[in-house]
Amino acid sequence: MPDSALDRTAGLVIDASGTQSTLPAGEVRRIAIISDAWMPQVNGVVRTIATLTRELRAMGHVVEVIAPDRFRTVPCPTYPDIRLALKPFRRLRRDIEAFAPDHIHIATEGPLGIAGARLARRRGWQFTTCFATKFPDYIAARTGLPASWFYAWLRRFHNRGFGTMVATASLGNELQGRGFREVRPWTRGVDLAAFTPDVADGKDMYPGLARPIFAYVGRVAVEKNIEAFLRLDLPGSKVVVGDGPQRAGLEKAYPGVHFTGARFGAELAASYAAADVFVFPSLTDTFGLVLLEALACGTPVAAYPVTGPRDVLANPAGHIGAMDDDLRAACLAALAGDQLACRAHAERFSWRACAELFLQNLVRLREA
Repeated sequence: MPDSALDRTAGLVIDASGTQSTLPAGEVRRIAIISDAWMPQVNGVVRTIATLTRELRAMGHVVEVIAPDRFRTVPCPTYPDIRLALKPFRRLRRDIEAFAPDHIHIATEGPLGIAGARLARRRGWQFTTCFATKFPDYIAARTGLPASWFYAWLRRFHNRGFGTMVATASLGNELQGRGFREVRPWTRGVDLAAFTPDVADGKDMYPGLARPIFAYVGRVAVEKNIEAFLRLDLPGSKVVVGDGPQRAGLEKAYPGVHFTGARFGAELAASYAAADVFVFPSLTDTFGLVLLEALACGTPVAAYPVTGPRDVLANPAGHIGAMDDDLRAACLAALAGDQLACRAHAERFSWRACAELFLQNLVRLREA
């Protein structure tokens, strides 16, 4: 994690009066995390919560993740592999009461998040939230409806809490400009042992493909703006590593692109490390864990200069990629990236620092 983000908030939380206070060092917390996104989904929100939970437990804290796997579910419209909890309030209330948390954190704004906020308001409990996904922009892209309508609802949802965590400074500034209050920095980390340049040694992840290899890794969905990458006239080969609702259509539309499907573990890490440039075409991601994973594998990044890349790629000590409104220009410039500089930049981020900052942002439940 960049030191500046940690220094701004070290040791501070917001108590019931809205003032800043310091929590006792070494105190064991009971933390309930409510999330509509959970395994077997494959996305940044799930990876963040899963890794955060492991770090917090390793630090001695007691963490309960309340997710759709405990409830009857229905498929999410347009995303059938994402399951949404059906009428979760009563079961959620029982589970929260049985766990008796010191803190409640609501990670998503779906049915479980809404039920969690409703329960907290009824009991006079304080809670924190996280703004992790620009759903208004996704919905606007799919429906043509104004994103401002959906931001108004999200603003009301998050402002009922006592702190909204955001992954980047630019996102925080944007949300504050939209009327979100108590916005708090909470950056992300990367598993530096799993994602390393060495993982590709001796592995030909892209057999027979011409170099250079420009690779996208992530969910294959319309909001990721993947076609902006696939349309580019670039030397070598284009690769898409991942799966999602747009994959079949893109494979048909771009027969010259190599689609590998989803990869996991060492195979995923090697997919980053074996590429010459990691291309991140998204215009709406709030952070982009994949950026850190690529850099940790020594692979330079090409991206638009938007929230996420603009923050993650800031102040590098060396050439780690390129950002440009012309994505093709960014891709070509990123070819000159330095593997050692990429790795060194990724080493500024750790999951332990992420977990510590999360703890500092929490608020006491404190029943009224």
